[in-house]
Amino acid sequence: MLVGVMPAMVPPEKRSEMKWRSLLPQQCILLIMCLLMALEAVPIDIDKTKVKGESHVEGEKIENPMKWRSLLPQQCILLIMCLLMALEAVPIDIDKTKVKGESHVEGEKIENPDTGLYYDEYLRQVIDVLETDKHFREKLQTADIEEIKSGKLSRELDLVSHHVRTRLDELKRQEVARLRMLIKAKMDSVQDTGIDHQALLKQFEHLNHQNPDTFEPKDLDMLIRAATSDLENYDKTRHEEFKKYEMMKEHERREYLKTLDEEKRQREESKFEEMKKKHGNHPKVHHPGSKDQLKEVWEEADGLDPNEFDPKTFFKLHDVNNDRFLDEQELEALFTKELEKVYDPKNEEDDMVEMEEERLRMREHVMNEVDINKDRLVTLEEFLRATEKKEFLEPDSWETLDQQQLFTEDELKEFESHISQQEDELRKKAEELQKQKEELQRQHDQLQAQKQEFQQVVKQMEQKKLQQGNPPAGPAGELKFQPPGEHKVGEAPKQPAGDDQPLPPGHTQEPAARTDQVHP
Repeated sequence: MLVGVMPAMVPPEKRSEMKWRSLLPQQCILLIMCLLMALEAVPIDIDKTKVKGESHVEGEKIENPMKWRSLLPQQCILLIMCLLMALEAVPIDIDKTKVKGESHVEGEKIENPDTGLYYDEYLRQVIDVLETDKHFREKLQTADIEEIKSGKLSRELDLVSHHVRTRLDELKRQEVARLRMLIKAKMDSVQDTGIDHQALLKQFEHLNHQNPDTFEPKDLDMLIRAATSDLENYDKTRHEEFKKYEMMKEHERREYLKTLDEEKRQREESKFEEMKKKHGNHPKVHHPGSKDQLKEVWEEADGLDPNEFDPKTFFKLHDVNNDRFLDEQELEALFTKELEKVYDPKNEEDDMVEMEEERLRMREHVMNEVDINKDRLVTLEEFLRATEKKEFLEPDSWETLDQQQLFTEDELKEFESHISQQEDELRKKAEELQKQKEELQRQHDQLQAQKQEFQQVVKQMEQKKLQQGNPPAGPAGELKFQPPGEHKVGEAPKQPAGDDQPLPPGHTQEPAARTDQVHP
């Protein structure tokens, strides 16, 4: 019932819980006749010469041991006919409300369709954990949609077992961590710093961001309210997206025609009209939810006799998850036969996106007609009440999408104008990016030129040093030999060649001081 605020997430599967209806009176009579004929088959005696060691009590009446002759060919044919008729008896469903302990095939897993919510997995996990608690599950089954939406059911969370609360706490912490990671990734993409996760978490309304560690009744209430609101707007959003999809198709087709010459354009127009006509040539589509439409499912999908159509049995057959409701997915599965009349994935003229939009329209129509309390679920009582209406027996004809105008010329022009504006904005951004690219390239070229000039200057300086006798620098910047005027420690400076020149008149050369002379 908690999934009453959202489409139940169990897709329709093949029905295998079947039992056979009692044989018809004619079949019973034929079967009895065959059995009687078999019992009246001619007996033959056992060969007594081959029977040994037989004894009987004196005075006891001896009856000849008998065995049965094989059935006559006519009897065999009649018996086979009866068996075939019995095997062709009409199957009906088992009362699922009385079946207990049914086991599924090992490894079999029911895939749940996506609800389209960004917190879809978190919602599923919370529901699955809550339904493991016996007390909460019982409250859930007896609660109505108003109790759920008002938050009364959320207060029952205080009574669930400890391990369930622990698991819910863990799920919430994982969801908060996931949201923070998404926020960080988004902010990193725009190179923003100083992220305030607590402030950004306020935009998520399906959990209490002020308490990121424990799952409280407020969290369940917020989750229910958010899912209810989001799913109510989900169908509207899908319709808008589909309309844009159709207008974009037409826009691209017209733009393509502008690129063709007159002859090719006429050929393309003729092909388009031919495909459109071919798509519209399909069998009659029954009104969704009408008796004719349900009887067709009863006969072709369920393999039952259309003359024995029973709404109550039909409801139980298609309540796949046995929750006593027909949810949105279970309703949409009922329209598959009708959609197959119009759409074939192998045909070029059939668009599968349009098929899903048609399915959505059918489901919405049935929900509006049958779902009295607007909880997005159909109960057995609501279903049976709908079968008593005049519209169920004498419905209006159903117009498919190809028979409707999805948009007007004005809407298409407005859409194309919006696209043109977007293209202009993208073009401007592209031009700005191109200018930035050119500026960066110019700066790069300048840096390369400066680098080359610097390298040239360094090369020239090195050449001048070599010409002046200065040694080039080593790898570590040290000089490879000592420059003039310097000498190693402990060595006397060498006299340069050409120093023995005559002294000026009146000057005498002083003798060099002796190093071995001792001074007082």
